[in-house]
Amino acid sequence: MSTPAVVLLSGGLDSTTVIAIAQSQGFQPYALSFRYGQRHVIELDAAARAAQAFGAAQHVVANIDLRVFGGSALTDDIEVPKHSKVDEVNNPQTVPVTYVPARNTIFLSYALAYAETVGASDIFLGVNAMDYSGYPDCRPEYIEAFERMANLATKVGVEGGHIKLHTPLLHMTKGDIVRTGTELGVDYSITSSCYDPDAQGRPCGECDSCLLRLKGFEEAGLPDPLQYQNA
Repeated sequence: MSTPAVVLLSGGLDSTTVIAIAQSQGFQPYALSFRYGQRHVIELDAAARAAQAFGAAQHVVANIDLRVFGGSALTDDIEVPKHSKVDEVNNPQTVPVTYVPARNTIFLSYALAYAETVGASDIFLGVNAMDYSGYPDCRPEYIEAFERMANLATKVGVEGGHIKLHTPLLHMTKGDIVRTGTELGVDYSITSSCYDPDAQGRPCGECDSCLLRLKGFEEAGLPDPLQYQNA
C-alpha cells in the first residue's frame, strides 16, 4: 500500500512537477488546492487536471478569502507588474506586490490539518529558492522553521511521529524543473502559471510567473505548450 502524502497543488508548473515527483517516489498523493480570492482562479481547473493525471486519492479545494486583507496584486485592486524580460524579475532585495501576505504559512497550516486526518506524515510543496520572485516564504530557513513548528503543534509530533516537509524543487533551476517533470511524464499543457490570464485562460507572457516559466522551457530546450496572449 502506498504511503499517503499531502501535496499542495496550485496547478502551475512547479506544483504539477511536485505531484509527479511524489507519485514517482511511491507516495499516494492527497492534493490540496485553495480558492483564496486569487485573480487567477482559473489555476484551479489546472489543479484538478493535475490531480487526476497523477492519481490523487482525493483533491480537496479549501475556500479561504484572503481578499478580506488584500495587500497583494493577486488578491487586491493592484496592478500585476509586467516586464519585457526575465532579468527584471529576480531581485531578492525587494518583495514584489504579487507576494500574498503569509500565504505559504496559511496553506501549510491547512496541509497539516489535512495530513493528520488522512494519516499522512509527509507534505510536498513546490517552493523554489533558485528562480523565484523574492518571496520570503520560499526560503530554506522558512521551510526548516515551519517543519520544527509542525512537530510541536500536531498530535503526530507529540506522539513520537514526525511531520516531514518535502521540497524537491528547492535548489532546482526552472530548467531543471521542466526537464524533471518531462522525464516523469508531465504534460505541461494542462498547467496554468500566469498571474493575469485573460478570460480564455491564456497567459499574459509578461508577469513574473510567465517569464520564469518561459525561462525554464528555454533552458530545458523545450517549447512551452501553452498559447500566450502576445504570441
